[in-house]
Amino acid sequence: MARGWESKSIEAQQEDAASRTAPGKPRLSPEEATRLRERENLRLSLQNIVQQLDRSHAARHRAMLEQAKADLESRIEQLSRYRMDHQAS
Repeated sequence: MARGWESKSIEAQQEDAASRTAPGKPRLSPEEATRLRERENLRLSLQNIVQQLDRSHAARHRAMLEQAKADLESRIEQLSRYRMDHQAS
C-alpha cells in the first residue's frame, strides 16, 4: 500500500513539473526543436573536427578536416540565419 501511495506522489510531482515552464522561456515548436538539435549536433561535430585538426600532421588528412570544418561552419550559419529570419516574422 505504501508503494502505491509513493508512486502516485511521484506521478503527481512529475505532472506538476511538466506543466510548469521556465519564466521567459517560450515553448519551441517541433520544427524549432528539430533545428535546435540539428544545430547542437553540428556544433559538437565541429568541436570534434577542431580537436582532430589540433592533433593531425598529415597534409591530406588536414585538408579533409579543413573542408569538413568549413562545411560544418556553413551549415551552422545557414541554420542561424534561418532562425533569425523566422524570428523576425
